[in-house]
Amino acid sequence: MQLKSLGLAAALLAALAAPVSAQIKEHVFKVGIGLSEDHPQAQALKYFAEQLAAKSGGKLVARVYASGSLGNDVSMTSALRGGTLEMTVPDSSTLVSLVKPFGVLNLPLTFNNEQEADAVLDGPFGQKLLAKLPEKGLIGLGFWENGFRHVTNSRRPVERADDLNGLKLRVIQSPLFLDTFNALGANATPMPFTELYTAMEQAAVDGQENPPATILASKFYEVQKHLVLSRHMYSAWVLLMSKKTWDGLSPQEQKIVQEAAREATLYERKTIRAFSETALADLKKAGMKITELPPAEQAKMRSKLQPVTAKFSKEFGEDTTAELQTELAKVRGGGAAAAK
Repeated sequence: MQLKSLGLAAALLAALAAPVSAQIKEHVFKVGIGLSEDHPQAQALKYFAEQLAAKSGGKLVARVYASGSLGNDVSMTSALRGGTLEMTVPDSSTLVSLVKPFGVLNLPLTFNNEQEADAVLDGPFGQKLLAKLPEKGLIGLGFWENGFRHVTNSRRPVERADDLNGLKLRVIQSPLFLDTFNALGANATPMPFTELYTAMEQAAVDGQENPPATILASKFYEVQKHLVLSRHMYSAWVLLMSKKTWDGLSPQEQKIVQEAAREATLYERKTIRAFSETALADLKKAGMKITELPPAEQAKMRSKLQPVTAKFSKEFGEDTTAELQTELAKVRGGGAAAAK
């Protein structure tokens, strides 16, 4: 009787599992990124692929195409919207043309540290931003870290805010980035990233701004002598899936994708932070001179940037900016009153 009961139980479990298994079909997701295969972003995508495979019995497959082989952030995001590419991980600034409120994440000197960014992006504020994407043909699966951006140059050490005066710095082709560095006294020069190394090598520009992982991976230390830990902006990536792809998945498949994305998000943040710490040490070994702005100079920088913050807070949405400041106040323990 006991064996019979065990047999019935096994049959019942198999019957219950069958519908779930039937909801998982074979899917291959092409994931395009602009960075190289050895960058932490690509490593995290490989981890995402491993999680997908493990949770789906090998039926959900993610294949990573690195080094811009499928296009740049803008073109790949467009391909997702059109349904010709399944996934990509662009910088959040790429999405501003589709959903303006994403721009508030790049407002200068907004986040004090990575933990604040995690809390805000994983909390109601970040989820509200992601919820604006489906109407644009995109599904946001989470925020990944690019990191705090720092300035490098080939001319002189930057030890004070005023030391940026007159430096010709390449920035991404964004009005916010242009205004930010012009307000700091630099000569902001928009330029595609692919042209940057050569421009610095030929002294067409004095320097640029990016997180440590990018500075190291792109070998900017070969053509740049000075790095200041300015932390002037925080950059986040957004793990995206095409809505057309998402809508073609069963509820069980969607759940697996979400679970794998969440685990990969934690992995990515841990990986890039460890890499960034190592990157600074490696940049020193490579001969870069690294300085850090004292608190008083950071405050001077903040004062210079107040008009820029005010201008773009309006452009990206004053309500959204206020919500962000309220969330930051909560995270910092000051409550809503501290955000005023």
